[in-house]
Amino acid sequence: MLDIMRKQKNSIIIKIVFVVIVLSFIGTMFLVWGVGDDGMGGGKGGYAAKVNGTKINLEEYQSAYQRIRSMYQQIYGQSIPPEMEKTLGLKKVALDGLIDSLLAMKEAKSLGIKVSKDEIAASIEAMPMFQKDGKFNFDQYQQVLRSNRMTAKDFEEGQEAEVLLKKVRQAIRDKAVVTDADALAQYKKENDKLDLEYVAYAPSDVVAEVKLSDADLNDYLQKNQNEFKTAEKVALSYILLDPALQAAKTSVSEEEIQTFYQKNIDRWQGKDGILPLTDVKEKVKAEAIKQKTAKVSFELAADTLYKNIKSGDLNLIAGALKQKVQEAPLFTAAAPASSLIGETAVIKKALELKQGELGGPVETGKGIYILKAKERRASTVPALAEIRKAVEEKAKVAKAIELAKTKADDAAKQLSAKATIKTQSTGSFGFSAKGDIPAIGTSPEIMDAVFKLSAGQAPAAPFKVGSRWYAVRVKNRTEAPRAQFDATREDLKKKMLPKKQEDALSEWSKGLREKAKIEINQSLITDK
Repeated sequence: MLDIMRKQKNSIIIKIVFVVIVLSFIGTMFLVWGVGDDGMGGGKGGYAAKVNGTKINLEEYQSAYQRIRSMYQQIYGQSIPPEMEKTLGLKKVALDGLIDSLLAMKEAKSLGIKVSKDEIAASIEAMPMFQKDGKFNFDQYQQVLRSNRMTAKDFEEGQEAEVLLKKVRQAIRDKAVVTDADALAQYKKENDKLDLEYVAYAPSDVVAEVKLSDADLNDYLQKNQNEFKTAEKVALSYILLDPALQAAKTSVSEEEIQTFYQKNIDRWQGKDGILPLTDVKEKVKAEAIKQKTAKVSFELAADTLYKNIKSGDLNLIAGALKQKVQEAPLFTAAAPASSLIGETAVIKKALELKQGELGGPVETGKGIYILKAKERRASTVPALAEIRKAVEEKAKVAKAIELAKTKADDAAKQLSAKATIKTQSTGSFGFSAKGDIPAIGTSPEIMDAVFKLSAGQAPAAPFKVGSRWYAVRVKNRTEAPRAQFDATREDLKKKMLPKKQEDALSEWSKGLREKAKIEINQSLITDK
């Protein structure tokens, strides 16, 4: 226990929800409460990741993941659907946070950053959950830890890691500087006006220029075979057993009627609640017979099929069941035989069978099917001569897309070389973070690129906006008054500094990752 803590005691204990503490410090607690030899998350058993040989164990990962998930649930006020969680990538976010924190803490030594006992004590004393009347309350501190089965030593080690991590990251942020040149560039970006000249090409503009040889068509067909494959087909022989035909032979006992009534009690709802069995007995009996008949019929079909399956003889099975063999001519999943329309389960099973193979039973609303694949035709790619028109249509579209990009590339080179070519103009506009550009549309990429340029300059490559490619050049740049910049320069630099600091921290973390040897347990972050 820290010495300074021992000196401060009060008698009043306030109940505090400990989750506040956990949410505040869990980012680094994971990394020090493991049992690794180096005190950095070694742990036993499986691992979530290995970073330069140091393990982040599964418990640390699960804690981080659950914390992030809980935070998002608090934000949305409801449970997070699996689809949203997958989109947010919460599992990866949790593991990336642990990896970044571990790398940053390891880097503290090389940066000469340490944490004193006084700093740890001060950070704990400043926590509202440990204060009474605005002052640190030692008894409250002990009580909160004790009630949550946490020792002071563990908590203080966690807090030491938290303070260390904050100091490391702040040290990197403090190195960031907004220069006068940075401020001027931002001022010009926010206040200058641009007029762009541009050339645009869409596939529809150039499709008439596309000429395709047989070699082009064959090449496209070979590279895109899946677009032209015929669907698998199957011709089916089958037996359809109608359970209703067995109903006359089926009876149910009083006990079976009572059991069916109890198991399906919600079916017998009346105006004043559940109807007694005596009022609905005939209906219950009929439903019980129907269910029993279906079960008996399915078991009969299954038993008969399995006894004769090796023979491959559907007629033999039909004779044993006293049924007729029916036929369905060649069909595909998308265009089933007329007698099988709507029978999704039957069609799926039929397309799984090998030629001559028996399958089933398959139960649907119509009855119970036993199937035999009479003939199968595999998916194939027809010869070009058979599908020439379809290949030409698709190949022409692909070639037009390619040609539009090629023309835009050539135009971008000419604009960059200050060549005189026929262009259109956007008219004057200011910077928009959304990227709205008159006559062109929404393109943050173009917006960011052109506001870094002077009049007459052009990006080296074109930009795609929708289905159209744009080659652009700055036609005119109307600069904002320099005097206004001089008057607001320092305020602008202060405004820019937080982002500059976060960018510096992000680049630093990225650099640490690039140099580190990181092995991730992919099964943890793969959405199944």
